[in-house]
Amino acid sequence: MTPKFTPIILGSDMNAYGMARAFHNEYDIKVHCIASAPLAPTRYSKIVTLEFHSGFDEDPVFIDTMHEVAKRYANHTEPVILLAMGDAYAELMAKHKEFLEQNFVCPVVDYDLLRKLNNKENFYQEAEAHGLPFPKTKIITKEMYEKKQDLDVPFTYPVALKPANSVEWLDIHFEGRKKAFVIHSETEYLDIVGKIYDNGYQSHLILQEFIPGDDSNMRTLNVYVSKDHQVKLMCLGHPLLEDPTPAAIGNYVAILPEYNQGVYDVVQKFLEDINMTGYCNFDMKYDSRDNTFKFFEINMRQGRSSFFVTLTGYNLARFVVDDYVTGVLKDAPTIYANKIQSQHMLWLGVPVKLFKDYAVDNEYKRQAEALIDSGQYGTTVFYKKDMNIRRWVLLKYMFHNYIPRYKKYFEENKGRDIGR
Repeated sequence: MTPKFTPIILGSDMNAYGMARAFHNEYDIKVHCIASAPLAPTRYSKIVTLEFHSGFDEDPVFIDTMHEVAKRYANHTEPVILLAMGDAYAELMAKHKEFLEQNFVCPVVDYDLLRKLNNKENFYQEAEAHGLPFPKTKIITKEMYEKKQDLDVPFTYPVALKPANSVEWLDIHFEGRKKAFVIHSETEYLDIVGKIYDNGYQSHLILQEFIPGDDSNMRTLNVYVSKDHQVKLMCLGHPLLEDPTPAAIGNYVAILPEYNQGVYDVVQKFLEDINMTGYCNFDMKYDSRDNTFKFFEINMRQGRSSFFVTLTGYNLARFVVDDYVTGVLKDAPTIYANKIQSQHMLWLGVPVKLFKDYAVDNEYKRQAEALIDSGQYGTTVFYKKDMNIRRWVLLKYMFHNYIPRYKKYFEENKGRDIGR
């Protein structure tokens, strides 16, 4: 018997479409998306309905809108599940959780914990306390920059530099802005720090040692934690290629499923110790110098490329439904995904040819190419049950648009040399 519930997604991006597709795959239902602006992945879709409010990713528009949305569902008899697809939406959902829970199922942690873990500086403090390895780190503050004190770099170049506050960073703009920087000299370092603070950024910066290696040393882990704070799904992905575009550096465009019980065990203990709830995602990189995975961050939501989890057989939507609607998740064992390699599916966010041209040549690329040759691959957005001529043309254009971006930025941004 199909469970009765209504899903609402906050966002209209790739992540939003991936979750909508997961709900449609599993339950043959449409999903309502509310966002600040239309984005290509959800346009011309028949499995989503779209609602846009300019400024919805900030207060007061967010909470004012959600008061109106809550009125629509005030007398709803079935659960209404609210899911956030981006950092800003997750933070707003946690901030207003007490109000939202009056009408919606809200699988998100409390605001204080989310704010703590969304800040990379605080995350590293928690990681150290719970035994999660992370790169050697120095915190840079605006006061250091203004006083021109303590700005020395204690690591060998190149070094990595990124904002501690990823939500604030969304509102900062300047020429040369990137999601994260790999810096090769003191002159470049001081120039970038100056641009960041001179253009309005207030929070701390994370300066880190560079973890050597190409994109295929990265790993991404998507997790679902029940309302009882028990980890129920862990699915590790092995990225083979990343987006080199400055604003999107670090976004994965090719992921091979991977199994690693050691990673699963240390992350499960961490999440259960901090009383996590809902979806989250970790980024990490393998450090060949000491044979460990170094953790870069936790996202308090599923990752942008998280459809790779559903694609390889672990439908992400089912976990929240079984947790809050059917209740069967309570007694279900933890799933440690990807033990059976024959069931693996390669996830792609770019054309096959581009992947073959730019992914570094190693054993993992050959595994991916074997999956491609056997038809065991897929994307988030190309969904046979949700296709029409306008959507097909848009998606083809969206994928084709990666070709000039790689030609322009791949070498410039050290495409195989991103250290996060």
